[in-house]
Amino acid sequence: MPRPVIYYIRHGQTEWNAAGRFQGSQDIPLNELGREQAARAGGILNELMTQHGHTPGDFGFVSSPLGRARSTIEFVRTRLDLPPADYALDDRLREIGFGHWEGTTLREQEALHPELFAERLLDKWGIPAPGGESYAEVTLRVRDWVDSLTGDTVAVAHGGTARALMVALGVETIAGAADLPIEQGAVYVFRDGGLTVVRGGNGAGT
Repeated sequence: MPRPVIYYIRHGQTEWNAAGRFQGSQDIPLNELGREQAARAGGILNELMTQHGHTPGDFGFVSSPLGRARSTIEFVRTRLDLPPADYALDDRLREIGFGHWEGTTLREQEALHPELFAERLLDKWGIPAPGGESYAEVTLRVRDWVDSLTGDTVAVAHGGTARALMVALGVETIAGAADLPIEQGAVYVFRDGGLTVVRGGNGAGT
């Protein structure tokens, strides 16, 4: 039996995104660009559903519990003419925890803890930030979430959980996913064992 289709959207930009700061479990709100990206993703999703012969009612909607993801899914649902707040939350979709690194930048951590920073560069998937999670741990909880799905789903979450989802579904290798940029304002379509990233308003994907 084929897996459910997943339309996956990363939350819109925050000020910490713009500054290159690790966010992890910190609840940082969307900035103005982030709100625009969230609405844009909703428009793309609306076009995709129309092209594929679906309606929003054919899908379950679920978000990470963090505020930046919840704000994004509410913008998305508004673009689909759905009640903004009528969606589920799932803690398994929360962002990877960066522990003591949250609020700092890569450059700051490279200067403060060069040995650990260098070690993590060699095994970004397996070695967590101090007090945080590894991508390997995130992949386990994301795989558990995928296995619990009973129907096609729209999910709004984070860059780290997107990388873990790609590995969990076998559409990307650990090495490929570890440093893969995850775009904001796009829709990632996991369908039939593959992945399409839709960036524009015309349904074109790459």
